[in-house]
Amino acid sequence: MPPESLRCKECKTRYPLDARYVCEQCFGPLEVAYAAREDVDVGALRRRIQAGPPTIWRYADFLPVAPPNRGLAPGFTPLIRAHRLEERLGLRELWIKNDAANPTHSFKDRVVSVALARARELGFETIACASTGNLANAVAAHAAAAGLDSYVFIPADLEEQKILATGVYGTRLVAVRGNYDDVNRLCTELSGERPWAFVNVNMRPYYAEGSKTLAFETAEQLGWELPDRVVAPIASGSLFTKIARGFEEWLEIGLVEGSLPTMNGAQADGCSPVAQAFAGGHDVCRPVKPDTIAKSLAIGNPADGPYALELARRTGGTIDSVSDDEIRAGIRLLAETTGIFTETAGGVTTAVLAKLAERGDIDPDERVVAYITGEGLKTLDAIRDGVVVEEIDATVASFEAGVPEAVAA
Repeated sequence: MPPESLRCKECKTRYPLDARYVCEQCFGPLEVAYAAREDVDVGALRRRIQAGPPTIWRYADFLPVAPPNRGLAPGFTPLIRAHRLEERLGLRELWIKNDAANPTHSFKDRVVSVALARARELGFETIACASTGNLANAVAAHAAAAGLDSYVFIPADLEEQKILATGVYGTRLVAVRGNYDDVNRLCTELSGERPWAFVNVNMRPYYAEGSKTLAFETAEQLGWELPDRVVAPIASGSLFTKIARGFEEWLEIGLVEGSLPTMNGAQADGCSPVAQAFAGGHDVCRPVKPDTIAKSLAIGNPADGPYALELARRTGGTIDSVSDDEIRAGIRLLAETTGIFTETAGGVTTAVLAKLAERGDIDPDERVVAYITGEGLKTLDAIRDGVVVEEIDATVASFEAGVPEAVAA
């Protein structure tokens, strides 16, 4: 189903498929609108998908750009049955979608691939972004692979690991004194003055479409079936809502059957405008000043917050938040039971998953999928104090004295 226009999510005004992101009539956000798909041969479509490359581009029929002929190829990351975590939480069937297995170790590779492909179609030669870290890594790497110039704007207090993993690609790295919302405001201004493709500003309608591929992969990897429940992190709210949109698109054309999963969103207490609005019964999110170790989720004024609220309520889900200590515990819980080391955003997701299970919100017979969106090596400081190292001399006696529990075993 080819894209036919950009469309305002609020007033439905349509625009050409160019570099724009906000409605001139009501200032609502724009999204890609596709031509209606009629008389779909579901069997043939499934076979075409299965014959495609093991990347997001196997789902090109559902994306607003043609597959590029070069560059990094994200997608088709592992969906892992988490048996030991199931047992710990008292669940029957739990799957972890590990998107840390992408080229720059986060789900941002998906959205950048789509945005960059569209930017090249539109003739842009410079790519840019405002980022809390993972997007910075992805933009710098994908621009380098495509031979494009790039500028990456980040908060000055970003984790060192993410700064180094961005600068290594040769991008112009600009640290802004302020939080992500300050960075984003600057980039919004610059997007009107520079002939650059800001992937999460003027290219945002295309960029956001990349997140749908997480839903497509999940359904395909589950044998063309849907999960009963999804737990995913919320920063801007785009990932959360686009996962649902991916499931809806496949339901609409008959690639899968059933109903939309219950959607549970996860935020950190120190930046939880969507969770606060959900708890208060509000339809809009009151901006907050972020103060959390989960910097990749630290967006105090989430653009898609209202849509995330509507989605959670419509599907019978919730949006919860957890403390920094719970985030650290979530990182350890996931690592100790699955062997997956996640960054702080994944700690948020895992901690909220545990909270839902403890609260009894999850039926024990449900099939649950939790989305892990980034690699733990990016946020080492978060777990530094929780790792114990026993230092000994190179003798058996020193070992037995320093690690007495090993002697008892």
